[in-house]
Amino acid sequence: MDTKLIESNPSIMMGKPVIAGTRISVELILEKLAAGETIEQLLEEYPRLTEEGVRAALDSVSQVPKSHS
Repeated sequence: MDTKLIESNPSIMMGKPVIAGTRISVELILEKLAAGETIEQLLEEYPRLTEEGVRAALDSVSQVPKSHS
């Protein structure tokens, strides 16, 4: 994962992980992709978003440790 593309700052979006230099949260990207939007649609809707940023958001989820119940 390119950690430079994802940042968390308590003063931006209450500390949620966002694409660096934007207020576009990883959570928002994942929700929109899960709802069926394509990467191309996201890039059109959010001009500051890059394909690399979307891929970093997806990669960040795969890096989250899984909890064992």
